[in-house]
Amino acid sequence: MLVGRSNVGKSSIIRQLTGKKVVIGRRPGVTRRITRYNLGKMEIVDMPGFGFMSGVPKFLQEKIKTEIVRYLEGNRKRIIFALEILDARSFSEIAERWQRRGQIPVDAEMFSFLGELNLNPLVVANKIDLIPRAYRDAVLDDICEKLGLPPPWRQWTDIFVPLSAKTGEGIPELKNLIKQRMHAAGLGRYIGWLK
Repeated sequence: MLVGRSNVGKSSIIRQLTGKKVVIGRRPGVTRRITRYNLGKMEIVDMPGFGFMSGVPKFLQEKIKTEIVRYLEGNRKRIIFALEILDARSFSEIAERWQRRGQIPVDAEMFSFLGELNLNPLVVANKIDLIPRAYRDAVLDDICEKLGLPPPWRQWTDIFVPLSAKTGEGIPELKNLIKQRMHAAGLGRYIGWLK
């Protein structure tokens, strides 16, 4: 199950992992419904993006968020693990905007919520290719800190993966973590869906 803000690359990551043709777009809000991809005895669930979407009325944004929460609560026993996808390039700026308003950043709140539901969340910091290599560690440390994971980020490689769905960087590491989760759940025989 993949969850994350609008336009963070959830659908692109599904395409990288499975090789399936997945509708993607350059603008936020392409995936507005819960989408399931059948993988034999397994399925990947692509949740609609939450948060601000340009051109989408606020009431619809709230409806989507409520639908995501209800789905997670109602299906938590069927979900093996969750991938929370973040935009590594814009995450800190958006989180700081929320913090200045005295609010918990919605991405941090979602990470906490996934943990409370025992969904074994993996955090995927996508679009890492857009951050110069000299600054990556600092950016990734900041993301971890804002999620409540003390830096340095490298101590969290069992739950935190920087990657680029565009270039494929980090995809092998994510696949390995997925395989580990599948084996831990006794479902190792079903990992053939990974491309």
